[in-house]
Amino acid sequence: MQVEPTIHSFGLWHHFAHKPGFDCVAYADLAAALGFKGISLSLNNASYRHLGGREPWRMDRLRAHLQGLGFSLEVDTSGTDPTHMTELLGVAHRMGATSLRTYTRHAGTPDEMMAATIRDLAAVAPVASDLGIVIVLENHEDFTGLELAQIVEAVGHPALKILYDYGNSQMVLEDPEAALEAVLPHVYSVHFKDHVMVRPEDAGQLRVAGVPVGDGALPLTRLTKRLLDQGLRRITFENVWAYTAPIRASRVLLAGVTLGEGAFAFADPPFDPAFLVLDQSRLSPEQLVDLENQALLRGTAAFRKVLTDLGCVLPS
Repeated sequence: MQVEPTIHSFGLWHHFAHKPGFDCVAYADLAAALGFKGISLSLNNASYRHLGGREPWRMDRLRAHLQGLGFSLEVDTSGTDPTHMTELLGVAHRMGATSLRTYTRHAGTPDEMMAATIRDLAAVAPVASDLGIVIVLENHEDFTGLELAQIVEAVGHPALKILYDYGNSQMVLEDPEAALEAVLPHVYSVHFKDHVMVRPEDAGQLRVAGVPVGDGALPLTRLTKRLLDQGLRRITFENVWAYTAPIRASRVLLAGVTLGEGAFAFADPPFDPAFLVLDQSRLSPEQLVDLENQALLRGTAAFRKVLTDLGCVLPS
């Protein structure tokens, strides 16, 4: 079973922020050296974050470099405002991306957020289709799997799919496997990552924390097998060491979730910074880059093992 492993730029955000000379081209070259065959690139701020700026020459430079590597490209933004999405779809098209990831930034009750997101995406899905780009809506700390599937089904356009993140359902207290079952028919891409839970007494409030892939509690093998059985062949690795997020205050435990058990197992202090970081300000920029690189290398090895143990054939 041949699969296409790709990597997300979020997992190298300290490299982009603190390592001299590290830009999107250096990132693509590092991805190639690690055996990946494509990248996801965050454009998720006003300056197009990891592209390094909004100038068209930057888009053209990276597109040419990726073509030389034989790489695929997916790009990220956030928010569903139609004017913003139309702009970013144009950027994605110019760069040669196959998809544009986004998530809602609407506030309110889940029903209010869903209704506003549906209106927005119904307006821009035809634009994406005309450009040959798929919009992928991520389960990004805001909707359950069922809610996300309902949004996509309400829009009802083939240019709108789902990005399933292995751990983000935890922020709405939903089991990752239950979330996957709800969205599975609509999944176009994924973020393969690993998490643990941190107790309120250790983090100020109940939190999810990213750890190196293979060191956490997410059922990586079961989730991946389910996706492979469904036909997914492009799998994006995301190193989320040093990332944390609180549980949504309005959410309650969903069926099958017990805090402290399974995917919701708690990590016990003291926390080794190579494993889990709650306060990045305690580390120097040089330490952040070094520890991020260690997590990247350890996690990449664990990622490859999960795939090969499931019978996947990876690029050498």
